[in-house]
Amino acid sequence: MANVVLAVLPAALAFQQVAQRHHRADTFERRSSTWQTEIDEKALFAQSSFPLSPETVLAKAKEALKAGIGTKDDGACLADDFEFVAAFVGPIGKDEYLEALSTFDLEVAFPDIMPQFHLFRVDPFEPYRVWFHSRSTGTNTGPIMGKKPTNKRLILPPQCFHLDINEEGKVKELGFYVIDRRQGNTGGLGGAFGYLWGTGNALPIPECQPYKPSIQFRILQFIGNLVKKISQIGANKKNNDLLVPAGK
Repeated sequence: MANVVLAVLPAALAFQQVAQRHHRADTFERRSSTWQTEIDEKALFAQSSFPLSPETVLAKAKEALKAGIGTKDDGACLADDFEFVAAFVGPIGKDEYLEALSTFDLEVAFPDIMPQFHLFRVDPFEPYRVWFHSRSTGTNTGPIMGKKPTNKRLILPPQCFHLDINEEGKVKELGFYVIDRRQGNTGGLGGAFGYLWGTGNALPIPECQPYKPSIQFRILQFIGNLVKKISQIGANKKNNDLLVPAGK
């Protein structure tokens, strides 16, 4: 019986190793296929019941941008139920939005301001929404917040915007978010907060300051790192014990 076991054991171990490799390869393949999945955008657009075509939605969004998203046409491109929403501001309605922008004229404070919009695309899941990015720059050569210009050139971090277009072709919603706070020279802040902080006119509120982890989050990180170190010490001790010959 022992001879049979010894004869079969190498084959059994080899089979086990092949099975394990196959399992790892199958798991990797399934995980890879999950991350590589790309939807059929044309099919989603074809299924949409939204009355405007993606081409029309994109054109309406660009028309709104030329109109300053309501600031250069007295809000004519904005729907009556328009809302503005960003990371810390909003949602606010049409009148409040236009009034807020009228008190802070970026083109006066930054005559050479360049939003540098790019990567325009219509969302296949929400065919009334247009996504696009910006890489805004500008030099503060005009008065800002009643103060003299700083002549400082600002580079804002990359930002992702969205415009929602309603069935009448007007803007129903505007929003934007910073997508890489480590770039630029405005403390990772975008929009008006970035221009204010970058010129030394930041509002005295946390939302108008560069990101700083909360005390709770820092404590959580400390505990996590401590547990990790303790676990590593325990694992190293176990490995050292295994290396010590028996009887030593």
